[in-house]
Amino acid sequence: MKKISRRKFIQLSSLASASLLIPAFIKPLQASTFRRHISDNSKKLIIIQLSGGNDGLNTIIPYKNDIYYKYRNSISISENDVLKINDELGFNPVMEKLKGIYDNGNLSVINSVGYPNPNRSHFKSMDIWHSASDSNENINTGWIGRYLDSECMNCKNPYNAIEVNENLSLALKGEIKSGIAVEDPERFFKSTSENFFLDVLNTNKNHSHDENVSYLYKTMADATSSAEYVYKTSKIYKSKSDYPNTNFGKDMKTIAELIISEINSSVFYVSLSGFDTHVNQTGRQERLLKELSECLSALNNDLKINNKQNEVLVMVFSEFGRRVKQNGSNGTDHGTANNIFLMNGNLKNPGFHNEAPDLSDLENGDLKYKIDFRNIYSSILTDWLGVESSAILGKKYNTLNIF
Repeated sequence: MKKISRRKFIQLSSLASASLLIPAFIKPLQASTFRRHISDNSKKLIIIQLSGGNDGLNTIIPYKNDIYYKYRNSISISENDVLKINDELGFNPVMEKLKGIYDNGNLSVINSVGYPNPNRSHFKSMDIWHSASDSNENINTGWIGRYLDSECMNCKNPYNAIEVNENLSLALKGEIKSGIAVEDPERFFKSTSENFFLDVLNTNKNHSHDENVSYLYKTMADATSSAEYVYKTSKIYKSKSDYPNTNFGKDMKTIAELIISEINSSVFYVSLSGFDTHVNQTGRQERLLKELSECLSALNNDLKINNKQNEVLVMVFSEFGRRVKQNGSNGTDHGTANNIFLMNGNLKNPGFHNEAPDLSDLENGDLKYKIDFRNIYSSILTDWLGVESSAILGKKYNTLNIF
């Protein structure tokens, strides 16, 4: 076989780098920088990102609050339509299936979640949530990526964290270890089985004289082995639950099938986009909330019939909420604090974790945050994944009484 030049090799290697979403030439650090290994327990974490800034006040509606109706004269949800939970709050009427999960004691709602000095830029605020940084910091690693760095000393393959997407989010990127982005297991497997992959891997294998090229060979080899493993695992269990026939529905079904097929992965990440509702919010948000509700219900059904409700934690978040007062286009603009959903079969205190947002005590027209999102991350890392959170988050954050 003809020897492939270094320049040609770099050109051909773009698919490998894209498959693993690891920059092609990052100097690999020594294994001694790792501290521990991810435990072999069965607990899984699914993170669902509602991209665009979901309006939490029209998701969990304060239907007895006059201020809510005063500030939202045309986009508020009528009290008669609200799926009432208690004497003060209720779900958006399209979220009937999620209310069923709540009624069964498998959902916790945490209100007024945010961080100090909030940023209303989609990109910056999402970076803050992904990296668990302060609003005045720029950190190029994610909290799940640093979890992998800290706990995955002997992990031979990168599928310990999987994002069902074509791109890898900052949340899953570590300094040393990162997750992988797999939009479709079969397509991922086929892309790494193409001839050029095989040619490159079987040519010039020994590049000990060039550390960067050797590292990229290893990246490509990891991509190939991971693609095969993920694809074969995805075929073990095929869900019969009723997921919506949407991209997000297919992504959630893929995650359910991988988990129930006993894939050796700890974290799964997926996004539902379209929540930037500046104009004509009501119909658009309701379609998305209905899709979310139906997907969570289908997932919950899959987990329940396979006795995995207690083994899987689902966290649903958005980069920020919306302003309390509607704008002139029947929509809402970028806000601050928001609610977070946690779904699991064995929550200590299901229901509302804390009181409803105080609409009479706003900051420049926005909700004040009451719980720092990093307290939730600390709870997940410490009480769910069973690791020391302070090194991963950069400082000590108190945990919440969730698990």
